Amino acid sequence: MDLFVLLQYSFVQQAFVAGICVAALCAAIGLFLILRKMSLIGDGLSHVSFGAIALGLFFGVFPLYVALPVTLLAAFFILQLSQKTKMYSDAAIAIVSSLGVALGVILVSVSSGLNLSLFSYLFGNILTITSFEVYCAIFFAAATLIAIILFYQDLFYATFDPESARAAGIKVEWINLALVLVTALTVVLAVRMVGVLLVSALLVIPPVGALQVSRGFKQTLALSVALAVGAMVAGIFLSLLIDLPTGATIVVVNFAVFCGILALKKIPI
Repeated sequence: MDLFVLLQYSFVQQAFVAGICVAALCAAIGLFLILRKMSLIGDGLSHVSFGAIALGLFFGVFPLYVALPVTLLAAFFILQLSQKTKMYSDAAIAIVSSLGVALGVILVSVSSGLNLSLFSYLFGNILTITSFEVYCAIFFAAATLIAIILFYQDLFYATFDPESARAAGIKVEWINLALVLVTALTVVLAVRMVGVLLVSALLVIPPVGALQVSRGFKQTLALSVALAVGAMVAGIFLSLLIDLPTGATIVVVNFAVFCGILALKKIPI
């Protein structure tokens, strides 16, 4: 099908707008998570969202209305576990993640007819998102990127040297809280597009690719966003042209771009 014909459909236009916004959001947030060694939090929160979505479907409530507050609470709980106990953040993520999956599995097993509805959230479908979700994606992406620009120096120091940042009066704990909560919001938005099983790829692959070739932090951040947006657009187009699952295609394109970067640097895979 001709690409210009595809762009005339409103659901395709919505998919591109929301996809670009979420890709940029994931890439920007993902870079900070990776540098803080918290890249697994996206995967953990997506598993929590699985249980929350199952809970919403079980009670007949729009799943994202349940997933949003539950995932935000889970993100806050993970942060508290890692800060208030002698526990590494990856261990806290594993605990909360396993609980979310376990609750989801229990709800699926005791409810008939839930499997089919839940399947669409496991693998996502960006072509079925609503106008409300598009507006949410635009708002959260714009607000987050503006916040990163306004508080860039604080974020930079809190990421690379938190102790010096505290000594300089920067409220590192509040920055950490804001980061995990924004990550939770991002995960809930991305679940509808690429699914529970693939959402962490959007947070990890573009920033890791950018880190391979960029020299400065600002350059890495910009390149990460550019790679994510490019892969998102290419993935949507490719999935429409050859009739492939959109979410999975987006992730595969991201991985192909990452492999291309490694090949350019002549790094053995």
